[in-house]
Amino acid sequence: MSKKNVSQVDERRRFFRIDDEINLFYKKVEPASIKKYSEASSELLNNCSLAAALDILNQESQIIFNRIERSNPDVADYLKVMDNKINLVARAVLMDGTDLIDEQSRNVSLSASGVAFECEELITEGEFLEIRLLLTSSMAVIVSYGDVVYSHKNPEIKSEFPYVVGVAFSEMKEQDRELLIKHVVKRQMQQIREHKEN
Repeated sequence: MSKKNVSQVDERRRFFRIDDEINLFYKKVEPASIKKYSEASSELLNNCSLAAALDILNQESQIIFNRIERSNPDVADYLKVMDNKINLVARAVLMDGTDLIDEQSRNVSLSASGVAFECEELITEGEFLEIRLLLTSSMAVIVSYGDVVYSHKNPEIKSEFPYVVGVAFSEMKEQDRELLIKHVVKRQMQQIREHKEN
């Protein structure tokens, strides 16, 4: 597959959209706060980029692990246990200090380009929001900024959230965007399997 075709596939993957239920926190911010966000992204690892870094390391280590598994299954079994330990510690670090676990889960329509979520208030179109998402598939906290593109009454009468707000992402770390894409694809495949089973 050519580089052009690969980039086209990647671009299509960015716009896969799924319906999901996740913990989401939002707040209104001034666009000037993006400067502060950009400066923070150049610092050494913070909790929001730790998950992305771990994901990259997992991909790199998988190639080596496959070779070890073929030549020495006992060592491979031990490494699996150690990997699970590291993942548990990483999840604890990622969740420590975040209030997203305590946030009420909301129904969302999610893609790498934006999110529509159930909301307790009507937010004016054009408002600028900071969005924090807790992705349970990787226990990663994704931080993004974006513009409200619509806000209207929630058609789901049974929902405790009276409004639906749509946000187009404008600022997000590339590593976090890749994690978000993986989450969307993973959930989409899971939903397809569940649909077939039912």
